[in-house]
Amino acid sequence: MPLSRRQFFKSAGAGTAYGSLVGLGASLTPAAAQAQQLRIARASTTPSICPYCSVGCATLIHTVKGEIVNIEGDPRSPVSEGTLCPKGAAIYQLHKNPNRATRVLHRAPGAAAWREVDAEWALDRVAALVKKTRDQTYVEQLADGTVVNHTTAIFSLGGAILDNEWNHLQQKLMRGLGVVAIENQARI
Repeated sequence: MPLSRRQFFKSAGAGTAYGSLVGLGASLTPAAAQAQQLRIARASTTPSICPYCSVGCATLIHTVKGEIVNIEGDPRSPVSEGTLCPKGAAIYQLHKNPNRATRVLHRAPGAAAWREVDAEWALDRVAALVKKTRDQTYVEQLADGTVVNHTTAIFSLGGAILDNEWNHLQQKLMRGLGVVAIENQARI
């Protein structure tokens, strides 16, 4: 992206001003701390636990009138002492992200556009396709008589933002279907 002369001078001036303040010993830390205190001044604090791995880092959830305004690590936690990994630090952003999917979209085979569909219809469609694929590809025994009871046509991939409970249920479901290709990218 090309930088115009005006943009260059603006950013250079702002950087010089900031550098001068820091060089003279001015610190923005108190102002940042005060802004954070004002943000959660009227908030109710509820202790919780980060759901993204088995470590169980403690969190503090700040709410104002039932709306989450901040989530941070709990410094009283003997496990993490208030620090959170990247997934834990992103809990608030995952909850309040304007790009978060809030409706079910479907793109029919060969279609160029997505259309909004009912969640029940989508679940029924997924179930029907999984059953069809499993029925067509399920293998009970190999040619030499070895019992395998599996399908290699279905693959399960979990994600880093899935919590432990979902991962446990997903494993049980996939193993029950005979799926052997199961992976979860939940490691940091």
